[in-house]
Amino acid sequence: MAIPLLEYKPSSQNQRVAGYEVPNEDTPRVYRIEDYAFGGEVEELIWAAYRQLFSEHVILKFYRQSNLESQVKNKAITVRDFIRGLAKSDAFQDLVIKTNSNYRLVEIGLKRLLGRAPYNKDEEIAWSIKIATDGWDGFVDALIDSQEYQSCFGENIVPYQRRRYKDRPFNLVTPRYADYWRDKLEAERYKPGSISDFMKMAAAVNIRIVTYTPVSTANIAIPDTTRETVPAGVPVSISPSASFPVR
Repeated sequence: MAIPLLEYKPSSQNQRVAGYEVPNEDTPRVYRIEDYAFGGEVEELIWAAYRQLFSEHVILKFYRQSNLESQVKNKAITVRDFIRGLAKSDAFQDLVIKTNSNYRLVEIGLKRLLGRAPYNKDEEIAWSIKIATDGWDGFVDALIDSQEYQSCFGENIVPYQRRRYKDRPFNLVTPRYADYWRDKLEAERYKPGSISDFMKMAAAVNIRIVTYTPVSTANIAIPDTTRETVPAGVPVSISPSASFPVR
């Protein structure tokens, strides 16, 4: 028997309040399948979905889901099902799910699929229990089939961050730099042959400090280099040995 989702109270966030801001470069672009009539244009929507879900701006070839891409180009599946397939793909499993704890996965899932951050710690705990009981796929289905997803994105819109005011966009924050992953890296530093050995070697290097002796120019005597002056009325003689060319 599946554990029901714990109750939590939504907090006031920007995306829950109607806004009156003037559109600018921070305003998210809405990718709707109806706006892309041809196959070449749908590629732009597909890349927007990869950026939103994977938070990777250079998608390697073996991460791409060619079957899902073909189906969405041919209108065989909706954008919502395309997003669902990307979130459940093996590539997403390797890049995101295997590198994070359940609490971090809740934050990533809400940001990538619903376009908002968790309301509070109670919501993180509630959804983490959902992941523990139904797995990641069950968590994805719960978000994508929710009323919130339907009302915000429907069947044919790629999810996006709703009403960003500050900080970096969600899809520019890599999940592998979370506290959980960082703590694992800290533990790796103390293994032999790790970066800690290099830091110890660098600290043991004896650096010779060069000292400079200040020089004062106050007592330096400047020699007299002026020429002797000839008194007025004294003829100046020219040496007769000077020769000039004759033409």
